[in-house]
Amino acid sequence: MKLRFNFKSVFIEVVSLLFILLFVYAAITKLLDFENFQVQLGQSPLLSAYASWVSWLVPIIELVIATALIIPKCRTAALIASLGMMTMFSVYIIIILNYSSFVPCSCGGILEKMNWKEHLVFNLFFVLLAVITIMIMPVKKEFNAENRIFNFEKKHKYISLLSSIFLAVGIMFLLFIKSESTMKFDNSFIRRFAGGTEKIYEKNLYYNSFYFAGAVEGKIYLGNRSAPLIATELDTALVIVKYHTIKVNDTAISKSAQLRINQSGFYLIDGSISSVFRGKMLDWKAKIIRREKLRFTQPQVVDSLNISFRTIDQSTDQSELGSLFLGYHARVSIQSDLLQKQVDGMFDVDGKLYYDYYSKRHVYIYTYRNEFIVSDSKLNLIYRSNTIDTVRMAKIKVAFIKSRGVKKLAAPPLVVNKYGAVCHNLLFINSNITGRYEDRKMWNQAAVIDVYNLKNKSYISSFYVYNIKDEKLKSFYVKNDIFYALIGTHLTAYRLGKIIKNQYNN
Repeated sequence: MKLRFNFKSVFIEVVSLLFILLFVYAAITKLLDFENFQVQLGQSPLLSAYASWVSWLVPIIELVIATALIIPKCRTAALIASLGMMTMFSVYIIIILNYSSFVPCSCGGILEKMNWKEHLVFNLFFVLLAVITIMIMPVKKEFNAENRIFNFEKKHKYISLLSSIFLAVGIMFLLFIKSESTMKFDNSFIRRFAGGTEKIYEKNLYYNSFYFAGAVEGKIYLGNRSAPLIATELDTALVIVKYHTIKVNDTAISKSAQLRINQSGFYLIDGSISSVFRGKMLDWKAKIIRREKLRFTQPQVVDSLNISFRTIDQSTDQSELGSLFLGYHARVSIQSDLLQKQVDGMFDVDGKLYYDYYSKRHVYIYTYRNEFIVSDSKLNLIYRSNTIDTVRMAKIKVAFIKSRGVKKLAAPPLVVNKYGAVCHNLLFINSNITGRYEDRKMWNQAAVIDVYNLKNKSYISSFYVYNIKDEKLKSFYVKNDIFYALIGTHLTAYRLGKIIKNQYNN
């Protein structure tokens, strides 16, 4: 009997020592590499939204439990707390592996070389040790003739054990549900890099004056700012290249002309002289179909009879969005209330206009604030929404030069959104603002693309597009599951990750 008692005592001491070593080592490792620990939590599917306080709370709790394990009077309570912590860590991994939309990188420290399944086995081993140790922990021997007090102490221990397990499981599932909702709809500027997006093709075009003109029937078309009458055709693997020379029946065309290509044919739109040319890709001959007095920029082809654009009201100097009907009764329609003034109505509403042929929607992305506008094919407002960063007011300074009668930016503005693209119900934005728990060094090596679901107004995920020979991303185009990027003189193709592709509307 004495031998059995000694074995129990030794077992309890050894297990307590193991937990002390585990928690102290884990806590110190987190605190010594605290910034990296916060970044890891920021990428967690369960804890992204709570990374700021969880990153402090976890190591503090680990140290408190380790301290309590040293004190004999507190050991039972400390072991029950240890059981709760290890159960939470185990449930965390189970949720990651079975219910999460993606699996992040594993932890560092003692578990750095373990994969998630090995990590789970490690945690469950300590859960089992905690349960066995709590079960054999001695209870008070003060009891009456009917053993009521003694039985109460045993029941209390078992109830505490089960409560610790159920509470840990409940907390983790509650955090998972709440965090997912917060990250998608009430994000506090924490990006989630889910991974899976990979570069599959790359081609050197040798010139940096190209831009995306469109994509039709497995072909990608590029326009050229230096040669507006040249259309470059590539296959989706970026291997076969053809050059087409556009023939126009009017020589009055400038280098500001923009090439647009869709299923109805190709369009050469010159907003500086208010001219629209149209033709078929069978012969690449363009005929002028419309000439207006109104000057405009950023033309988007809606269909064979409608073009949307951005213009400036000469009487008010306010930027506006409008549309041009190319039919028999041609007309210009201006939507003066879409762009909302914050400072001057011209620079503060600067942005990029995009149109998606499949969803029949326009998206206008503000350059200097975290806002975008979604409208239908006729530029009727559907809704306004925000990106996940926190710059709600345009940070610009505008000066008016009386001698010339013009307005200019008086200081370099803070650029929030640089470029964008729309494909079906997904919006892709090249952000210029560093999120929480992000390494600024990475921003010198790559551009960040944030992805949003336009159907439910949610943030989905982010991914990096890396520089090529110190050249950064300058524009991109998305066609189904392929992300095409122009980086310096290079054209690259990325296959989107599963978490993004799964968001497409069928």
